Amino acid sequence: MRSCLPLSPGNGMKRHIYLIGLNHRSAAVDVRERYSLADRCAPECWPIPRGEGIEESFILSTCNRVEVLVAGQGEKSVQHALEHWAEACGRQVSELAGYTYRHQDEDAVRHVFTVASSLDSMVIGEPQILGQLKEAYRQAADSKKTGPILNRLLHKAFSTAKRVRTETAVASSAVSISYAAVELAKRIFGDMSGYTAMLVGAGEMAELAAMHLLQAGIQRILVANRTYERGADLARQFNGEAVAFDSLFDRLAETDIVITSTGAPEAIIHAEDIKEVLKKRRHRPMFFIDIAVPRDVAPDVNSLDNVYLYDIDDLQEVVEENLANRRDEADKARHIVSEEVGAFMRWMDQLHTQPTIVAFIRRGERIVEEELGRTLRRLGPVDDDTRDALHAMASAMARKFNHDPIYFLKNGGMESEAPPERIHLVRRMFRLDGDPEALPHRRCRQKR
Repeated sequence: MRSCLPLSPGNGMKRHIYLIGLNHRSAAVDVRERYSLADRCAPECWPIPRGEGIEESFILSTCNRVEVLVAGQGEKSVQHALEHWAEACGRQVSELAGYTYRHQDEDAVRHVFTVASSLDSMVIGEPQILGQLKEAYRQAADSKKTGPILNRLLHKAFSTAKRVRTETAVASSAVSISYAAVELAKRIFGDMSGYTAMLVGAGEMAELAAMHLLQAGIQRILVANRTYERGADLARQFNGEAVAFDSLFDRLAETDIVITSTGAPEAIIHAEDIKEVLKKRRHRPMFFIDIAVPRDVAPDVNSLDNVYLYDIDDLQEVVEENLANRRDEADKARHIVSEEVGAFMRWMDQLHTQPTIVAFIRRGERIVEEELGRTLRRLGPVDDDTRDALHAMASAMARKFNHDPIYFLKNGGMESEAPPERIHLVRRMFRLDGDPEALPHRRCRQKR
């Protein structure tokens, strides 16, 4: 038996979706930095060229992940994409390959939808990844590297993420200490726009807190740090103001919310210090959130009137409770992702079968016209009503003959048969490619 030849693109050859990537789970930050493609997505330096089986490509490069998505024909396109990625970074493909994960077709689609819905992030439900994904898509579209498959895939990823945020509470609860601290401040102060916040310390926790404060509406941020230059760098990043550490207590008088996260070995703020600050403030309330270990704020500060003090243990209880809630909501979100993946894969199957369905319908139309023409020539002159009736009958018969093969193409006769095999079988059986080894067409003459 002759082996089945691969289908040509024009004959509905199946396009595949491939994803290769590395993230915070598969590679350390120095590896992610080495293989970052964030600066290589301009049209003139796009690292993944068309050809070699690659028809479309997309790149997502953030601090936590680098992922390359391609649509093409054949698994060699994955290797080519990997080689171009490594070459763009001046590295060996063998080194890169050891850090990467790979997904194909349904698994690739599920991964993209999961990432867009923030279910694959370090902090489940964080909102930044969707914005990063949209910006990456804009770059790919501007570079004309995406096409019908990846365009639809990414738009469906965006709508899936919207469904997850609308139909679940996966992003509604604080899941980091810094975020929980700011959420606590919002509960106490309500509208935050008219208040001043001070960060004491300028490390990673303070940076996250500053980001959340801005998102909460705070318009004025002060940064006090023992190393003034580091504090000034963080202040510039968030349009804030650096404060000299030796003037800390003078500036606390104008501060409503204080978030401390220094590495000091013992408390740097005591009740006696804050008594003087409160006098200058005319006893307007102050809110202290101490997320340092050891603690920056002595417990006796909490004994003062109009002072609210929370330490990391208070916040950790909030975080743990909300993590459990978010995990429950994540299960609902994954169910939504599964629904959307199924819908997309059905579209992909239809995309693969559509050229064959069109060819099959046109074959039926051609037979109708040929046989109707022969019949009318044998009958001789007929009126328009008779001609229309004959045409309607022949077309109806063609549609009925077409129904079962088209249903077979879309749904399959056996569960084990994948769309490419169904397509190839139908195209050979009905000679849609003029295959010389297909069953011969024999015209049957009716005996007179």
